[in-house]
Amino acid sequence: MRAWPRKRHWLGSLLGLSLGWGGLAQAESSGFDCRALGDPPPPETPAAWFERSLWANHCYLFEARAVRISGEGVRALTLIHQVEDGLQREVAHYLDGPPQTYERLGRVGRGGWAEAGSEVPASPDAIMAHLDDYYRLRLAGDERVAGREAQRLDVEPLDAMRYGQRLWLDRDTGLPLKQELLDVEGRVLETFQLTELERPRLYEGRVRLDTLREPPPETWRPGWLPPGYVAQPVVTTSSLHGERVGHRVYSDGLSSLSLFVEPLTEEHPSLAPGLHRLGISYAAVHHRELGGRPMQVVALGEVPPRVLLQVVERLQWQSEEP
Repeated sequence: MRAWPRKRHWLGSLLGLSLGWGGLAQAESSGFDCRALGDPPPPETPAAWFERSLWANHCYLFEARAVRISGEGVRALTLIHQVEDGLQREVAHYLDGPPQTYERLGRVGRGGWAEAGSEVPASPDAIMAHLDDYYRLRLAGDERVAGREAQRLDVEPLDAMRYGQRLWLDRDTGLPLKQELLDVEGRVLETFQLTELERPRLYEGRVRLDTLREPPPETWRPGWLPPGYVAQPVVTTSSLHGERVGHRVYSDGLSSLSLFVEPLTEEHPSLAPGLHRLGISYAAVHHRELGGRPMQVVALGEVPPRVLLQVVERLQWQSEEP
């Protein structure tokens, strides 16, 4: 495992996109027409506010400055979101500390792998389909953030297997202006806040959806995942003696975890088994024999550490019985 990427959108946007807010038509195969956001009625329910923010993250062009506050300290950064010919470009550049720039270019992600004979919805359709089973949304009044009027939205988990959030959504555009990540005790783990939002402009066209992809062959699979977490169409793999090992991502729509399985060799130095702290996140490491050879299993994500431990301990090789 060369690196531990963090699957966290820099604006707090959730995996993928799509919705049917306030009578808004759902995304078609050709993409979603952002002009539908041009003159909508004000959202009246927590779910409508949440859905509006998902589309806004993909349909508005803007530049912004922000701060990220966590146990690691305070870091400032600039943000850029552009859309050209339906393709999005997102850039986050840190202004202090080690120089870091993150860039993403592409289409709006789908909510899962393609199923034979069925159409896979874009992510917010998948999110909203079971959101009520795992989270409670609650409007918590108006506040002012970055010089703009905002609606606060509280996202409360219904169990102890996931973290909660507080979102402050721009009343004019629906863009997230501020986000707090909360642990199971309700303590703030991280705050991400825009300090300046410059000239947000609605993209006058369609944003493209990602193509449907067939799931790859599975050499291994998780024997247990928190309820509501499903495999995402993100995969990086390598080959070992003709068998595939690598990386999978699982999400409940609001949070995600990554699972890595790699051989223990001299070329891949082992990590100490147990929990490792990575800023506000944890990584759980487990060593065991899989497929007749020693393997290293790593799970990481912004979920409670005990969840990660259960995931790595219950991983199953293809030939193993549950």
